[in-house]
Amino acid sequence: MEPMFLKDVESHKGDDNYTRAIEMMKRAGQEYPRILHMFSFKIAATTHLERFTQEMMREAAPLSPGIRELIAAYTSHLNACPF
Repeated sequence: MEPMFLKDVESHKGDDNYTRAIEMMKRAGQEYPRILHMFSFKIAATTHLERFTQEMMREAAPLSPGIRELIAAYTSHLNACPF
């Protein structure tokens, strides 16, 4: 994947689960979602995004969580996003 061109964000080494996940995937030679860098860089700010995602994907709704995940994965596929 191409770098985000946010050198300070991508080079940030926090002591958090996001940084550990990035390092683990790098060591395994896997691509990883670049948004993890943002999550690690500004953990407090990403809490809102996490809560929003949890609410949209997991809380009670007319569509089951599985169907919502399927829609998200299909949309990502159409956008050529490795989801």
